[in-house]
Amino acid sequence: MTAHSGGPSRIDTTVPHSARIWNYWLGGKDNYEVDRVAGDAFQQASPGIDVDARAGRYFLVRTIRYLAGEAGVRQFLDVGTGLPTVDNTHQVAQREAPESRIVYVDNDPLVLLHAQALLTSTPQGATRYIDADLADPESIIASAAGLLDLSRPVGLILSGILGHVTDYDEARSIVRRLLKGLPSGSYLSLHDAPDTDPERAAAQDQYNRTGAVPYILRTPEQIAGYFDGLEIVEPGIVRIPLWRPDLAGADADVSASVGIGGVGRLP
Repeated sequence: MTAHSGGPSRIDTTVPHSARIWNYWLGGKDNYEVDRVAGDAFQQASPGIDVDARAGRYFLVRTIRYLAGEAGVRQFLDVGTGLPTVDNTHQVAQREAPESRIVYVDNDPLVLLHAQALLTSTPQGATRYIDADLADPESIIASAAGLLDLSRPVGLILSGILGHVTDYDEARSIVRRLLKGLPSGSYLSLHDAPDTDPERAAAQDQYNRTGAVPYILRTPEQIAGYFDGLEIVEPGIVRIPLWRPDLAGADADVSASVGIGGVGRLP
């Protein structure tokens, strides 16, 4: 998700775009040569970024599976959804609970072109795409109310998106304002990229100078700050491969560049 809005005519294939680069790293086809070149350059400067990208996707899957399964959540608000790949939010949630209702939010013109791919649903559930800006949480909540019952718990998904908000205090404000529109018993699933790996930080600085929408790496403490006021679900705010891994005995020696995240419950 970018800080810009507009229709499909605003797709710029001359400047690399983070959603398309991540799509490339995840093995998708919705990217251009400029994105592949930038993605390869980033990977050369920070080897393993493609592995980190997949770790973020796996974390998303596990947290949604937890929310739709153990936590019993039946409504999801996925803000900054990006381009569809595999195991999108609605697919994971509706495998656990076919009646789940999902609202996707983004304002990227290429994502808008692919909205139909996101709008599939089980007959029992429902899925909707909203063209809205992360910088306007109140508008997002108002639009989501067209499909979601905001008197019942919602799973709010912020997956690797807040780094696009350059000011940290504004990013925290966005999280608080989104949660303010949701009822008690709702959950936040969030992960973001930390500033703990010098190679990743240098590669990110180089990318941010390309003219693309920048992404700001933040300290682990800042990422944990997004969860202030929430009841943190075990195992806490951790490196994302360590959040309830599917395989017992997950390798604790995870990359210093891999994302940090967790799940919190709104009291």
